[in-house]
Formats: sequence, C-alpha cells, structure tokens
Amino acid sequence: MGKGGVGKTTVSTAYAVRCAMENRTQPVLLLSTDPAHSLADVLDQSLGENPVKVHLPRGKLTAWQVNAEKRFHSFLNRHKENLLAILENGSIFSREDIEPLMDTAVPGMAEMAALLALDDALSSGRYHQIVVDTAPFGHTLRLFELPEHFQRFLNFLDLAASRDQILAQHFGGNAKPASFPILEQWSQMVSGVRDALRGAEMFLVTTSEKFSLNESLRCRDVLGQQSTPLKFSSVVLNRAIDSSAGCSVCRNRVAATRAARVLLKREFPGTDLYVGEDFGAPVVGITGLAAFAAHIFDSKPMKWTPRTPKAPEMRLFDSKWPVLKTPLTMVVGKGGVGKTTISAALSFNTRAKSKLPVEICSVDPAPSLDDIFQADITDEARPVLSDSEFLASEMDSVHLFRQWVAEVKQTIDQATTGNVSGIHVDLSFERRLFSELLEIVPPGVDEVLAIVHILDLLGDSSKRVVIDMAPTGHALDLLRTPQRILAWTRLLLKTLAAHRTLDFARDAGVKVAELGQRVRELLDLLKDPERSCIYTVMLPEPLPDRETERLMHDLGELGLSSNSLFINRVLFAADTEKCQRCRRTRQWQMATTAKLSRRYSNKTIYAVRNFPAEIAGKRALRSFTGELWRAR
Repeated sequence: MGKGGVGKTTVSTAYAVRCAMENRTQPVLLLSTDPAHSLADVLDQSLGENPVKVHLPRGKLTAWQVNAEKRFHSFLNRHKENLLAILENGSIFSREDIEPLMDTAVPGMAEMAALLALDDALSSGRYHQIVVDTAPFGHTLRLFELPEHFQRFLNFLDLAASRDQILAQHFGGNAKPASFPILEQWSQMVSGVRDALRGAEMFLVTTSEKFSLNESLRCRDVLGQQSTPLKFSSVVLNRAIDSSAGCSVCRNRVAATRAARVLLKREFPGTDLYVGEDFGAPVVGITGLAAFAAHIFDSKPMKWTPRTPKAPEMRLFDSKWPVLKTPLTMVVGKGGVGKTTISAALSFNTRAKSKLPVEICSVDPAPSLDDIFQADITDEARPVLSDSEFLASEMDSVHLFRQWVAEVKQTIDQATTGNVSGIHVDLSFERRLFSELLEIVPPGVDEVLAIVHILDLLGDSSKRVVIDMAPTGHALDLLRTPQRILAWTRLLLKTLAAHRTLDFARDAGVKVAELGQRVRELLDLLKDPERSCIYTVMLPEPLPDRETERLMHDLGELGLSSNSLFINRVLFAADTEKCQRCRRTRQWQMATTAKLSRRYSNKTIYAVRNFPAEIAGKRALRSFTGELWRAR
C-alpha cells in the first residue's frame, strides 16, 4: 500500500519476482487491483485481462491485471437469476423493474472486481503466495472496507428473502422460508476474503516527501480504527538518497531521507524498515526487478546498470501560469505526480491575478490540500491563506452519504405508512427493507457524490471552481459517472412510474428526475470548452508517460479533452552538473519530453521546474507560481 507515485507497482513486482525465483516450485500470483494498471510496463511484457505467465529464468510467476467491468459483470451474469429471484421476492418491484438496473455499469466496480478476483485466486488453490499491487491509499482503504459492506448487502438480501415469513408473522398465517443457497455461498466468500485480509502481510511503501509521509500516517490511523484493526508488518522507504556527491538537489533529498528514517522508526515501532535507493532511472524488466528486490529486502548493492537513453536537449521557453477562464477546471493525472500542488497553484495564481472568487475542492479519497495550505481542510469550504474569497474543501463522501441517508429515511418513514386511494396500506416491511439497504455505504459512493457536489459548487457563475481529482483510474470512473447516473435515472423513472399510486414512489420519482436534469447540465458543461477545462499533470518519466497516454485516449472516448499538459519536477541542466544520478534522471526526462512534444504537438505543454522544497504555504505558492516554462 502507499500514496500514488511512491513506486508501489515497482516494489510489489520486484517482491513477487523475488518470491517466485527463491521458491522455484511454488507458484506466485501478482495481482493488480489498481484500475490504472502498470504491471505490464514494469515487467516489460504484454499482459491481457486474464492471468498470464511471466517469463522468469527460474520459478513460477503469474501476473493478473483485472478488467474491472468485465470481471464484475461476469459475476453478475453468473448470479443474476438468484439475485432477481431474491429481490423480486422481497420487494414491490418486479423482475422487469430490476433487471435493467442490474445490467448498467456502476461506480465501485473496481473494488468489487478486486474483491472477486482475490476470492477467485484464494479459492483456486493454485498459488502458494499472492502479492497484491494495490491502488493508491484512498481506494485501497475502500477495498479493505468492502467485505463489511458486502456483508451488509447480504443482510439486506437475507431480509428480502424472508419477506413472506415476516409478513405472515405480522398478519397471521404460515409461510415456508424461501431457500436461496447462494446467500450462504456468498457469506462464506466474504468470510474467506476477510480472513485473508486480516492475516495478510501488509507492506507500506512511502518516500521521504512530507506529503507521502503524512498520508502514510493518516492511512495507518484509519486502518487502526477499523472494526478489525489492521497494521503494517513492513515499511519500504523508496527512492531514498544517502549521498549527495556535491549535488544541491540530492543534498536536500539526503536530509529528507535521514528525517524520514527517524520518523518511520518512531511511528512504526517493531516494524521492519526496508530502504530502496533512487538510481535516477526506471527499474523495469526481470533482471532489474530481481536486482532491485535483492537491494531492498537483502540490503545488497544494486547489481544492475540502468540504461540511459539518448535524447535531444529540451527546448524550453519562458511562460506564465495560466489564469483560469472557465467556471470549472479539473486536474487529472497518475497518483504522485503533483496534481494537488498544480491544482493549488492554478487556484492561487487565478485568485491573485483575476481577483475573482476561487474555490478548490479535492475529491480524492486520500486528499492532501491541508498539507499545501497548512490548514485544517474539511468537507466544509473555508477560507485559506487569510483570504475570505479563496476557499478550500476536501469532500468527505461517507459523511455526505450519511446526511443523504438521514433525509431519505425520514421521507420513507413518512411515505410507507398511509392511505392510497382511501385504502390503508401498511408498508412496514418495505420501510425495514429500505432501511437495511440504506445502511450500506456502497462502493463508488465517492464518484456519485462527487458529481452531485461539483454541481452544488457551480452555483455561482462568477466563481472559479478547481477540482483536485483522484488518481487516474478513479478519476476516469468519476468522469464516466454522469453517463451512468443518467442511464440509472432513466431506468428508475420508468420503474417508479409503475408504482406511482404510492406516495414514496412519486416523491422518489421527483428527486430522480431532478438529479437526471442536473447531471445532463453537468455533461453539457464538461463538453463545452468555454465553460470547463481539464489540465493533465505528469512526471517526465516512462511509466507516468505511458499511463498519461492511456488517460488521454480514455478522455477522448468520453468526448472530453485535455488541451494543456503540465510536466512536473523537471530538472534543468544547471541543476545536474555535479551529479551522475541527476544527469541520468534528466536524460530520461528529456527522452520522455521529446516523445510528448511529438505526440501532443496540438496541446500546450508546460514544464514546471523541480523545486528543492515541497510546496506548502502562501510564500511557497507565490514562489512556485513565479516561474513556468513552455516545452516545444
């Protein structure tokens, strides 16, 4: 586990390679639960959506990048008949009402698919060891909570299945209990996955950056507060630098590495601490990964010489930070590339230059705006940097969901007992059924409520709203969510129309129609370049470059586009003269930037110089936004 961009995929892949090569006869599975997979990039081998054998000199390793949508719908298709029978048996809705809703794509599929894939891998008995490359912190925490949510869903289904019995007890009479063996099977699945997660050896991967360390501590605290507390067994301090060789860039990182060692030993007592050095080049391919694993886990010197590409010198031209012209701006990119910093800088510069009100909101489940603004940022927008018209917030999706649930429960309580056409109708069972359903915090609630929250933020047309998005895979899920909500609202309206004689169905229909209309407005806005824009942030490194290319392609498929690209943490020639590591890093940066310039010749490409210190506070933001370059 770790914050985006700390090298989780490289460390987990190296560890899996090591396990497979050391235990030659015992099969190892490397499973990626990150929607923005990069296992194939690190292994330097083509991978499909099914488990694939990895070519090793010795040992048995299989890699699996789960296709979330296909895996989730495969599960639904296998069990659709059982689910339809249970829900039809236990509610006022018919099979014709329910089936179309089950066939639509839903947010949260990535976590559900990960849970199902993990169950498949565990129950297959094929693997001696399973190594999981997780998504960034926020969504991995959601994965850990999923067995509990799924158990609540099973409780809901169990109640639905017992409808006839409960009504018979209530009104008098006898009814045989409905038999649905699938509920017991699913309950066993959830228990098995929950036990596996509890007994798992958990590695925390971090870097010496303050943002990464702070997020690691927050994640540790959240894991410790769960119903069954979890804790890390090992910590990997990745991209460490222990010697500077007279390089000012590395000198700062040496100090940060030393401070991080002290902090991690203090905050994670009794936990194994491993250190992975930054060699200034990406670790890819089996030979490099095996050497890197020996370096981290056996403290051996790195017996691998990274390749240094030849590339033309970067052509950079002095530029100025953009002042945001559209009401809505979204900032997207891979985890750890500096999205939050760029979001804050765009907001800060726009507020300073245009004098318009600006509000920045993070919809990342693991936000870090408070680190940048050096303030306690909550889900309630509040002024930052002593400016009453510069607001910041971090969306708390669970809190918003609980508020919404309280309102819906009140409406249902009022509507499910009353008179319909002069006839008294007792819908106490339906009230109980809805109550059970609303106790489930569904996976994907982040995406759905983020869309609603963005709509609320856009109420003032004179204001500039900046959204600091979640990492790539989940940002794309959020951007797909409006279409999914629209599909659901159409189906729900059609379904509720059949029950319009019931007050609560009419009330729900009005709310669904209102939501559908607002989502249509947001879709129109997202596709209008005069009213919204998307900035993409990346690092000038091969792995983020490949993920950015996939991101740009996926945005195009959604009918959206990002016309501006920020390349963050660029090293200049003057910064690297005395350091072989930094010169090697810069060569990779120039090679990556040259590709970007050719590939995205129609886009504005900004280069952000590598700052020696992390950006936090007003003075740092002013300094950060005082310099920007254009790459050509």
